[in-house]
Amino acid sequence: MIRWLIVIFLALLLLNGFAALLRKLGLGRLPGDFEIRLFGRTLWLPIATTVVLSLMAAGIARWL
Repeated sequence: MIRWLIVIFLALLLLNGFAALLRKLGLGRLPGDFEIRLFGRTLWLPIATTVVLSLMAAGIARWL
């Protein structure tokens, strides 16, 4: 259980680093992607984008 939490946390951090590129591709604006602004900082939680990218990765892995 704790492994999955760590994997999800690391995936969210990685996606946060690639936020600008993902927004150009249109993946950062899906319903379920949250952008929270607190104290002059922006926190981006790409939940729907994570699900879409996970499904794409699973499809590619199954295809190979």
